Amino acid sequence: MVKTLAALPDGPVTVSGWVETVRDQKKVQFVILRDESGAVQLVNPATREVEEGADAAASARLATTEAISALAHGSFITVTGELKHDERVKLGGLEVKIASLDVVTEANPETPIAADSSLDKRMDWRFLDLRHPKQALIFRIQTTFLHALRGVWVEKGLIEIQTPKLMASASESRAELFEVEYFEGKAYLAQSPQFFKQMAQAAGFGGVFEVGPAFRADPSFTSRHATEFTSIDTEISWINSHEDVMALHEELMVAGFTAVVERHGAEIAELFGIELQVPSRPFPRIPLAEAKQIVADRGYVIPRADDDMDPEGERQISAYVKETFGHDFVFLTDYAASIRPFYHMRHEGDASLTNSYDLIYNGVEISTGAQREHRIDVLVEQARDKGMDPEELEFYLDFFRYGVPPHGGFGMGLARVLMLMLGESSIRETTYLFRGPTRLLP
Repeated sequence: MVKTLAALPDGPVTVSGWVETVRDQKKVQFVILRDESGAVQLVNPATREVEEGADAAASARLATTEAISALAHGSFITVTGELKHDERVKLGGLEVKIASLDVVTEANPETPIAADSSLDKRMDWRFLDLRHPKQALIFRIQTTFLHALRGVWVEKGLIEIQTPKLMASASESRAELFEVEYFEGKAYLAQSPQFFKQMAQAAGFGGVFEVGPAFRADPSFTSRHATEFTSIDTEISWINSHEDVMALHEELMVAGFTAVVERHGAEIAELFGIELQVPSRPFPRIPLAEAKQIVADRGYVIPRADDDMDPEGERQISAYVKETFGHDFVFLTDYAASIRPFYHMRHEGDASLTNSYDLIYNGVEISTGAQREHRIDVLVEQARDKGMDPEELEFYLDFFRYGVPPHGGFGMGLARVLMLMLGESSIRETTYLFRGPTRLLP
């Protein structure tokens, strides 16, 4: 790999990769070769012609020169040559003088996308788009981030689960569910592992986590919505309130950001122009009613008829938190029961509010968490309050008829976190292969 060359002494090497650029000068040729680990400069003293009867070596040098002249961007080649460390070489301080070149696969000379191509065009040719070091770095960051989260979960003794994505009935409502044919009947693609996470609490697992796909039949075309996305979920038992869930959420985020900054901070600064910071604990916490008043005092009145924040309200409260606390994160707490699912626990003494929160990061909601209602009689009544038929929820309600501890958890969109972390404009940039209302390819 290219990244291993720096540690090698001057001498013979073999390296493979994609052709990034070719500078075909009269007396010398330069090729920038890139693989997944980095780029290196190749150099070839050009031989433009040979005399009749020249030896095989001269003919081979001419063939190499002609092959380099014909190289198209993206061709995959293998080169054997002499490695030389030279501080004058801008790209890594080393270069390889070509002895032989093998064109493993040729690329079409006309590249379908360029640096200024539209996002939709780049998504059409995603495999080429991902060759760019900036795009590839996103998914190295994702790997580091998730590995750090798993480290926290495993250290705390949580169990990783893989919940089914085919469901017999809706978890909340059928409004945002994809219905699919299932033999002689119908099934639904899961919009959340919520019920199955809670089943694990009834099963005595104590705490679980999952990183997996979720599906929302939501015809939104915003920069932060997708019909299929990767959801980060966790659920823990033996909590006293949603504060315990928020404390775990903070710990996970700090661990993830710490790992990303330590491993990729310099690359992020170079390619994204961002000096990524590890958030401090505790994250600010603001009850929703207070947050809406803060936003109103800043001159923006949320026009929604319900009791929720809207996107501009999220941006405004984040700006306030940044100005007041110097923090990029804020928990908005105590959401109204009217806009929360039936399984969110309500405040003791005030059933109009729930033990729940949204986590806002850089002006965008990335997660919803809550303490769950674990008392069967209360749960049934809250389902009825939402206009739901408890009989359709029997498999779920059975979890609570045989003893379940107080518990809570959260779900968080992975692509949104990465989008906001790296200052990208759309989750399409931070999703390996995006799925939306009009995109099922590639």
